[in-house]
Amino acid sequence: MPVAEKKTEAPKKFIPYEPAPDEEYMNEKQLEHFRQILLGWKMELMEEVDRTVRHLQEDANNYADPADRATQEEGFSLELRTRDRERKLLKKINETIDNIDDDDYGFCEACGVEIGIRRLEARPTATLCVDCKTLAELKEKQLGG
Repeated sequence: MPVAEKKTEAPKKFIPYEPAPDEEYMNEKQLEHFRQILLGWKMELMEEVDRTVRHLQEDANNYADPADRATQEEGFSLELRTRDRERKLLKKINETIDNIDDDDYGFCEACGVEIGIRRLEARPTATLCVDCKTLAELKEKQLGG
C-alpha cells in the first residue's frame, strides 16, 4: 500500500517572482503569479483525491487474517485522515483565490502590513505577517490551545 503523500505544503514547482525595484506591491502581475501557484496546488490536491478513491476501490480486500485486515484498515484510515486535511486546505485555497479576485490579498489580517512575496510563496494561503503569526503562536502556546 503506498504511503499517502504530504500535499499540504505549498507546491515547489514555480519560478520565484522577482519584483522590479519600483513595482507596486500586489499589482496585477503579482496577483496572477499567486493565482497560478494556488490553482496548481489545488489541481495537485484534486489529483491526489482521485488517486485515493481509485486506490481504496482497487485495493479493498476482505482479508481472512485479522492482522492483515487491521493493517489494511489502518492504512485506509491514515489516507482518509490525510484527505480530510487536504479537503480543509482546498477550502482555504478557494478562499484565498476569492481574496485575490476581490483584490484583498497579501496584507496581514491583524495589522494590515504587507505579508511579503517570499512568505506568500512559501505559504500562499498565509493571512498574517510573520510578526503577527509568531505572536498568535505564542499566545496559543501559553493558553495551551
